[in-house]
Parts: sequence; C-alpha cells; structure tokens
Amino acid sequence: MEGGNSNINNNSKREKEEIVDVRSVVEAVSANDAGIAPLYQLESLCMRCHQNGITRFLLTLIPHFRKILLSAFECPHCGERNNEVQFAGEIQPRGCCYRLEVPSGDPKMLNRQVVKSESATIKIPELDFEIPPEAQRGSLSTVEGILVRAADELQALQEERKKVDPQTAEALDQFLLKLKACATGDSSFTFILDDPAGNSFIENLYAPSPDPSLSIKFYERTPEQQATLGYSADPSQSGDHREGISMEQISGASDEVRREPHGSVGATAAHRAIAQSNTAEIVDTVFRYTAPEEVMTFPSTCGTCGIACETRMFVTKIPYFQEVIVMASTCDACGYRNSELKPGGRVPEKGKRISLTVRNNKDLCRDVIKSDTAGVKVPELDLELASGTLGGVVTTVEGLITKISESLERVHGFTFGDSLDNHKRSKWVDFKARLDKLLSLEEPWTLVLDDALANSFIAPVTEDIKDDHQLTFEEYERSWEQNEELGLNDIDTSSADGAYHSTDTTMQGKTEV
Repeated sequence: MEGGNSNINNNSKREKEEIVDVRSVVEAVSANDAGIAPLYQLESLCMRCHQNGITRFLLTLIPHFRKILLSAFECPHCGERNNEVQFAGEIQPRGCCYRLEVPSGDPKMLNRQVVKSESATIKIPELDFEIPPEAQRGSLSTVEGILVRAADELQALQEERKKVDPQTAEALDQFLLKLKACATGDSSFTFILDDPAGNSFIENLYAPSPDPSLSIKFYERTPEQQATLGYSADPSQSGDHREGISMEQISGASDEVRREPHGSVGATAAHRAIAQSNTAEIVDTVFRYTAPEEVMTFPSTCGTCGIACETRMFVTKIPYFQEVIVMASTCDACGYRNSELKPGGRVPEKGKRISLTVRNNKDLCRDVIKSDTAGVKVPELDLELASGTLGGVVTTVEGLITKISESLERVHGFTFGDSLDNHKRSKWVDFKARLDKLLSLEEPWTLVLDDALANSFIAPVTEDIKDDHQLTFEEYERSWEQNEELGLNDIDTSSADGAYHSTDTTMQGKTEV
C-alpha cells in the first residue's frame, strides 16, 4: 500500500508541475518554432461555475496551410468544455472572401472543412444572417458544424425569451427552422466566409482543379479593417482630422517628398564605361539606364511594425507593353520589403490572352508581369488559377510556376491531412510531381495568362516581338460579367462627355468668328 500511495503522490506532483502560468506558456510556444511542440496546461477560471478548470495549449502546423495554436478548456466541476483556434503566423497581405454555393440534398457540400479565423465573418444572404467575428472565435470545423453551432447558441435562451418577449421568440423559432433546414441540407443557400486577415479557408473538393461551387476573391483591406487587425491606420485615409499638429510640422513633412533623377545611376555607370573605353559596355549602359523617369521618394508607414519608412515610386515604359508605375518600400527597423507594379494610363477596351510555349531554359528565364486581374492556365495539367490568386507579381516563368506550387500548398490546407482518403492523396501527389516536372522541361508545355484588363506581359526573346513564334497575343471583348466584376459597368462618363463636346463646340464657334 505504501508503494501505491507513493505512486499516487508522484503522479499528482507531476500533474501539478505541468500546470504553469500564462506567461510561461506564451514564451514557450513563441520560442518553439521548430520540431514537435509539447502540450502545455494551465489553470483558468470556468465562466459557468466559477471554479478553476484546465486549459491546454498546443502549437501545431496544419500541413501546407498555417501554424496554429489550439487551446482546449475543460472544467472537472461542471463539465464545461470549449476549444479555440488562433493563428500563430503572420497576417496575409490581402483579405480573402470565399463564396460557396450549397445546393439542397448534397451532404458532401456540408462536410467541407472550414478554417475560420478570429477576424472572419460568415454570411448567409438568403436568410439575411450574419455571424460576426466575436460570436464564433477561431475554429476548425465544417459548414454543417458552424451552422449547427450557430443554431444551438440561438436556441440556448429561447425558454427565457418566450417569457419576456413571446413575439421575438416566435420569430426566432421560425428563423431556426430555416437555419436548421440549411444545416441538414434540405434547403439551398450561399455560404460566404469573409476574412480581412486572409487566414480563413474552405476546402476545395476538386483541387487542384477549379471548384464550380466555390469562388475566391482577394481584396485590399480598408483603413478600418487595418485598424481592427492592429495596424496603425493612416488618418488621412480613414477620414480623421489631425489635431494638435502645427503647420510647420505639416509643411516639414511635405518637404520630405523629394525627387531623385532616375538616370543618375546610369550616368555614373556610363562615365565609368567611357573612361575605360569599353564600347560594348557603353552601349549597354546607355540603352539600359538612360530614361526620362524620375524616382519620387516619400515617407510612409511600415505595414508590419508600424515604424516610419520610405517608399520609392517612378513611372517607366516597358517596350512592347505599356506605361507602368513601380513602387518599392523598405523598412530599416524590421527589414520588411515590398515591391508593387501598377499599370498606368487608361483602361483598355479589350482583354488580352497571352500564350507561351515553353521548350528550353531561355523560356523559363523570360520576364513575366502578372497583374492582380490575370488568371493563369497550364492546359497540359488542367490547371487554372482564377484572377487575383497570386496577386500582382513581377517574376520569371520559372518563378511563376514556383509561386503557383507554393500557393497551392499554402491555400489547400488539408492536402495531406489525416482526413484525406488514399485516392485524393495519390491524386495530389501525382499532380505535385507533374507540376514540378514542368521545370525539368522533359516535354514542351503551354503557359497562358488571361487578363481582362490587358495589364499582363511576357517578354519576348527576340529583338522584334513578331519574330518570337512561341509567344502569341490575342485580344478579346470582355463579357458583361467580367466588366461587372471589374466595376466597369457602373462607370458613367456621360457628364464628362457632354462637357467635353460642349467645350469643343464652343471652341469651333470662336474659331469661325
């Protein structure tokens, strides 16, 4: 008996040692970036019986998705249990909005895996129903699980509500019938998951092929959303007035905007080449650097650490393409770097489809400009990426394929998870191998950029673009749906056109007089 009692005492002592304070858990979880993270426990207050329960923390990595922090609470006194998912990684550069069309009588649609971050909002337009971020914290569930949980939370206080406000309770009962019909698959509905942080996810059952029922849109966050996520919002963008700032400070800030001649870099290189009498280098330097562009430098704020940094911008003309605006930001405090390329000029009247047949290493090294409105296709793999998937990037053909591979591994979070059956697992492994084989150039393949705004470009390898027979350009008329998505259908220029024509008529009348 004494040996048994000593074992019991040792076990209880070990359990007490596992219970640590919150600060120790946070420091340990933050420091453990690699390897298998241990399970941490701490005592926390139960909000139901107000006794102490146990909260367990586990830092884990969902394969090819995100690093997340799982927390689970259990109270031994009243049996209360709950769990939560928090993202331990970084906030994504842009927000994401998933739209899933769920037909009636299809249970597979309700079993789709859903990762909802603590900043995501769920909407069902048919029911005029919205789950705000604070209602359901970060969770790892399914479409059915989220709807059932919402129905249970609304049902919890119905008995008390019937006594206090019978009319509202009756209306809520009618709504719960509709919500439960959606959760059981008896009614069709639209499931919208909107996350400004970009850390939410809905499983694609047809991945890596496009899902006909699922659409994804990426968007730039508003100043209000930036502030909600903890970024320092720009007062001028959010509409707030700067109070307590003197005119000298404002004028001093405006003086910080300065222009540096873009050709100064080339001038130094050209002077060096001329001094060395290197004719080939002189020609290369003159054609490479001499340009009328100017680099404008202005102060901005780092989107990662919030410290003041510099942003450089200049406008240049790309041969065989168009005028573009190049912007680059660097932060000396945290080392964050960001570059962005925006099209200049007017909106083109037609879209453009660019096709490139990749055969050798020179083709892999071609420069590629992919705008945020361009879609990418590789017909040999039946691969198609919707517009906005990778954002706007300036890279090469090889770099674009590498980014596609990394994006698929990141976005499709449950690619190699435990819940994936062997058929889907082998399908993904085979597709990944075929995608990697593109860069080995065992067989020719085709890269297609389809841009409704014609703001994408693939560089030719010949001096005259007409002599590059592997590269083809095709213009096409945009559909009404494409114009609607781009916001072009709502543009009304009739007032400007009328003012322009009236001015033109007046000028003609004066000329005749």
